[in-house]
Amino acid sequence: MPTREMADFLRSRRDRIRPETVGLPANDRRRAPGLRRAEVAQLAGISPDYYMRLEQGRSVRPSSSVLDALARALLLNPDERDHLYRLAQSEPAPLRRHEEEQVPPAVHRLLEQLDRIPAYVLNGRLDVLAWNPMAVALIADFAEMPRPNLVWYAFCDPRARSLYVEWEQMARHGIAQLRTATGLDPGNAATRALIDELTERSPDFRRWWDRQDVKGPGTGRKEYQHPLVGRLSLAYVGMLLPGTADQQLVTYTAPMGSPSQAALDTLADRLWAR
Repeated sequence: MPTREMADFLRSRRDRIRPETVGLPANDRRRAPGLRRAEVAQLAGISPDYYMRLEQGRSVRPSSSVLDALARALLLNPDERDHLYRLAQSEPAPLRRHEEEQVPPAVHRLLEQLDRIPAYVLNGRLDVLAWNPMAVALIADFAEMPRPNLVWYAFCDPRARSLYVEWEQMARHGIAQLRTATGLDPGNAATRALIDELTERSPDFRRWWDRQDVKGPGTGRKEYQHPLVGRLSLAYVGMLLPGTADQQLVTYTAPMGSPSQAALDTLADRLWAR
């Protein structure tokens, strides 16, 4: 059954689409940017009244064909489409709590073997569940954080704004993954408590949270201005761990012979010389 979360998500996607992007005239008078409800309904091939009920969170059960049509009409990317499907489920499958928090022993051993590569394990809301010493050397001592969570770190620890060269991009990426976690497990009390704390503490979080962005694990690049070794440009890979509810292993690497690899080597040498 559609929820208020789904209604808000649909509205946010509709507001982002310029009419001319989907072949509609843009020169008529509009009260707000984006598409009208009737236009989304037309593009999706459903009735305006049916779409209005979806966007109002009223009791209707959209079929897979309707959800696919809405995903096409709203130009959803794969992560957004998956999020829409999760929000539309009448009975979301609960996460297995013992798997959500406990990192398998084999993964702990893998972290130990990655002794010169920063690596850590996250759950869906970006709690840092396990890490190696190089991750601490690169980012922060997660054990000393009041809340070892990357979204919390981005908005509540002033060191994050100076460490990440593209802090806003990093912070918004974290929000998008946290939003995805709410679709996977809507009733999770720990996720709700984190969102409530960040909403209270950070105007930036409040503003970007309302954008309804969603994103899953993937690959990319982050730029750091490290207090000890200077500028680093590192490629990251987030890999979902099989046999767990939502855990991902994240590693950071640089091309061999690059200045960033030299900086990582310096960090590792300092670390293991202690």
